[in-house]
Amino acid sequence: MTAYDDLMEFERDTQALGQVSGRLGWDQETMMPRGAAGQRAEEMAALSSVLHARRTDPKVGDWLAAIDDSTLDAVGQANMRHIRRGYTRTMKIPARLAAEQAKLHSMAQGIWAKARADEDFAGFAPTLKQVLALKREEAAALADGGDLYDALLDDYEPGAKASELEAMFGALRPRLVALRERVLGAEHQPAALEAKFDEALQLELTRKLAVTFGYDMNHGRIDKAVHPFSSGSGHDVRITTRTSPYDPFNCFYSTIHETGHGCYEQNIDDAYLLTPLGNGVSMGVHESQSRIYENQIGRGQAFTGWLFGQMREVFGDFGVADAEAFYATVNRVNSGYIRTEADEVHYNLHVLLRFDLERAMIAGDLDVDDLPDAWNERFVADFGVAVDKPSNGCLQDVHWSVGLFGYFPTYSLGNVYAGCLNKAMRDALPDLDAGLATGNTAPATSWLRENVQQYGGLYRPKELIEKACGFVPSEAPLLDYLEAKFGGIYGV
Repeated sequence: MTAYDDLMEFERDTQALGQVSGRLGWDQETMMPRGAAGQRAEEMAALSSVLHARRTDPKVGDWLAAIDDSTLDAVGQANMRHIRRGYTRTMKIPARLAAEQAKLHSMAQGIWAKARADEDFAGFAPTLKQVLALKREEAAALADGGDLYDALLDDYEPGAKASELEAMFGALRPRLVALRERVLGAEHQPAALEAKFDEALQLELTRKLAVTFGYDMNHGRIDKAVHPFSSGSGHDVRITTRTSPYDPFNCFYSTIHETGHGCYEQNIDDAYLLTPLGNGVSMGVHESQSRIYENQIGRGQAFTGWLFGQMREVFGDFGVADAEAFYATVNRVNSGYIRTEADEVHYNLHVLLRFDLERAMIAGDLDVDDLPDAWNERFVADFGVAVDKPSNGCLQDVHWSVGLFGYFPTYSLGNVYAGCLNKAMRDALPDLDAGLATGNTAPATSWLRENVQQYGGLYRPKELIEKACGFVPSEAPLLDYLEAKFGGIYGV
């Protein structure tokens, strides 16, 4: 065997162990007994230590030194790009720090959940300070004197720079704010749902929606969680959703969103299974799939016409007159508190808020104790509404409790990518809406599978989107789509 073969055999086992670790995290969110949290933290820390030891094994360095990347094909070179990058980053992080973070993050998740339920930021603050301290230590180790936030961002969006995202987000903001003001000032405001929807029936329909969007239940499952998420890759990809008796859209569109993530992982070429190419290439690209499934397809007028009929069959008359009114209700704009429930006009404003605050925390410019006030002041400025309780403010997201600093901006980057992909897809499939009106998503999901999903980590993130779209990605297609859609709904 060559050094490359030896390295890939070793990497396959490392990837498999990483999948096991992810499964433990999924179980913790869905099925684990509450009293098992302490033991699970020990288990996660132990497995993290094993993975860190494998990822920093001197043999990996020896193999990397022995391999001439130029002798490999495109797949081999892409594998080496990922392994070299991962090895270089992991070697900079002390094993002690990796294990300490794994244990703390596992414990912090439960502490955050309790604090959120109790509306008690003070009860969570000491833990968040510990998480932040360790993340800043990690960032310093990775940055080599460079920008701390960029070092963390690179974990989720390789090659991205906060300064570039700041410029992109800065271009988004004025048109989003102007659109929001026109929409909320419009004479016609769509009605909200007022009926009560049986939660067992919601779950029945939500499973149908996942399958309608191409999710393979033979290699996946749907469970309930406080915060919907997806987990796994290859032949075991799991998603979660949540229900609310008075808001079935929360369930249905959370499911469609997570189905986008899940289908990305399920549709990666099987040849890449348990290799560095066998996962989504970045969180921004991942989010592009979940957002285009949820919004440009799932909230489009053609598909909502079909969904209206499905809901009438399941729930009977729920107080919406027809498919046109239903489309407007699905896309109703309001200044809500919760990012995951936000309409398309407001969503990126939620993300920009978090992006700016977490950059300030990592830079040392914002203390944890001052986070609630900073959040609340920014929310009033951006949304015109005062935050009423911590669970609607800085305690609403799980991300910071588990150390995911640098993750939030990939949500808006994913929206930008989704806008670009939607433009390219509709140019390629001009009759797309005819199928969507009958619940047939296959032309859309097949286009995304062929142009994005099948490649896994073969290409770099921005390169993949440009290849799929045929143009350099920018915020313009997203903004054009939003203005056309909501201008039509609201007559502005």
